[in-house]
Amino acid sequence: MSEPVPVTRSVDYGIAKLMPDVDRNRAWLLTVDGAPQSYVDLDEPSYLEFEYARRLGHVLDTVAEPGRALDALHLGGGALTLPRYLAATRPGSRQDVVEADRGLLELVEEHLPVPDGDGIRLHAGDARAWLEAAPDDSADVLVADVFGGSRVPAHLTSIGYVRQVERVLRGSGVCLANLADAAPFAFLRSQLATYASLFEELVLIAEPGVLRGRRFGNAVLVAAHHPLDTAALARLTASDAFPARVEHGPGLRDFIGGARPVRDEDAVPSPEPPDGAFSIG
Repeated sequence: MSEPVPVTRSVDYGIAKLMPDVDRNRAWLLTVDGAPQSYVDLDEPSYLEFEYARRLGHVLDTVAEPGRALDALHLGGGALTLPRYLAATRPGSRQDVVEADRGLLELVEEHLPVPDGDGIRLHAGDARAWLEAAPDDSADVLVADVFGGSRVPAHLTSIGYVRQVERVLRGSGVCLANLADAAPFAFLRSQLATYASLFEELVLIAEPGVLRGRRFGNAVLVAAHHPLDTAALARLTASDAFPARVEHGPGLRDFIGGARPVRDEDAVPSPEPPDGAFSIG
């Protein structure tokens, strides 16, 4: 059998590369313009390589009893890491994936196809436009992992957007958002304030070094209308190779401080990462 070879293609929003992992059979890294976007192991879709992806996976593991199928909406597709994970850990889940880059979707479908019967449906389109057309109370989980290049687009940061998230989620639903920032955390604090204006429960998961302002990095925001299992999340994230901290309650309110919810007219993208923050080779 021939060895897998890298694939490079111009897609709608940059140059995408699929690079095989020499240490794992049928595992691939997807980058766009040099920034890592996704890592997937086709033989073991429950394996999550990236730290932030593992934290999202931990949340997905705790939102319902183990193995229960969920209706999921993913805003941002990449190489479909989290949809594959959910299909493997919660068989029978129905999942819609919305990705703005049609060329990227076609690349992934061609080289890293999802098995038939996995319940994953792919849609090319703008995340907010698709969300605004989605039915009320139609999702158990909504995973927002949308980056235009290396920044969260401005129209996915406002209270108007979060209002649509809240509308589409069921009462027992949970929203997960992958964000990125650094001290003094103006963007992250504003996002927490925006979600807090509509959701009663918030959790923030991030590496201690990021929260202490030592470096730029990812933070996973979780929002719901019901208490989240923070004890389970703390145990899971503490056991990772790079442990994370789980912030909630008074500590998180102190972190938000005087930040205000973001109006559509005031929305800005997440900050530009410093050189080398996420890029490789």
